[in-house]
Amino acid sequence: MRTVQFREAVCEAMSEEMRKDESIFLMGEEVAEYNGAYKASKGMLDEFGPKRVIDTPISELGFAGVAIGSTMTGNRPIVEYMTFNFSLVGIDQIINNAAKIRQMSGGQFNCPIVFRGPTASAGQLAATHSQAFENWFANTPGLKVIVPSNPYDAKGLLKSAIRDDDPVIFMESEQMYGDKGEVPEGEYTIPIGVADIKREGSDVTIVSFGKIIKEAFKAADELVKENISCEIIDLRTVRPMDHETILNSVKKTNRLVILEEAWPFGNVATEITYQVQSQVFDYLDAPIEKINTADTPAPYSPVLLKEWLPNSEDVIKAVKKVLYK
Repeated sequence: MRTVQFREAVCEAMSEEMRKDESIFLMGEEVAEYNGAYKASKGMLDEFGPKRVIDTPISELGFAGVAIGSTMTGNRPIVEYMTFNFSLVGIDQIINNAAKIRQMSGGQFNCPIVFRGPTASAGQLAATHSQAFENWFANTPGLKVIVPSNPYDAKGLLKSAIRDDDPVIFMESEQMYGDKGEVPEGEYTIPIGVADIKREGSDVTIVSFGKIIKEAFKAADELVKENISCEIIDLRTVRPMDHETILNSVKKTNRLVILEEAWPFGNVATEITYQVQSQVFDYLDAPIEKINTADTPAPYSPVLLKEWLPNSEDVIKAVKKVLYK
């Protein structure tokens, strides 16, 4: 199987779907002439032209509204945010229009749109450019939220998102665009709302998603040297969440650690904790451990940033705590 970069997988997904359906178009800052801020739309302007790959002004509220409105005339737009931190400028359009069109129109209109771009931290980008928004958008009925962790999942899930008749938030990472992974040549999709057991294990379940899941794999590689077997579940889709896969894993391992790059209060890990404790509490042999960033804005200093972010050592400590406490 061939190996491609994450950015190439994203570009392939968009291009393949645009070749099949002329109602699909891409718009956002620098997506056309510059080939995308992270080169995730490289070559698409040349293939599809300026009417379907559209450079926008620096006006997230404006172009989000234009794209949402276009869905009501039969289009299926893809909106790229240079970072989801900038989506805050257009969040009224996402929350109050895209997410509510179907209900408020009494089912007369769908809103088949994908909002995609990077989330969470990406090195020294400071507090206003280093925020994770998965739980923000997942809190909103009407939105689906996807956060892939590798090129294979990114391509398959993005194709499904583009074909979906509801608004989808598709979150990437600036630090993953260069990641390489195996992606087949042929057509494939991955269903929205299905988690993936990336590593089978018997002693503890680790649930994570997005780029931070790499720290779970590092921890599992170290823990296996001590004969500790970790089962790693990649959520892939935050909403709708695959509760069944998580619950079945906890029934097997009897212990749960959740790793998420987000602030500690009211996050995805909190929702998982509630679901597990309310449905399979009797299977737990230890309290659930959740690992998040520090409860502060992201620092700029690389020394402080390293302390702020969760890492594999945090995962190892949490696993040992649920095993031995």
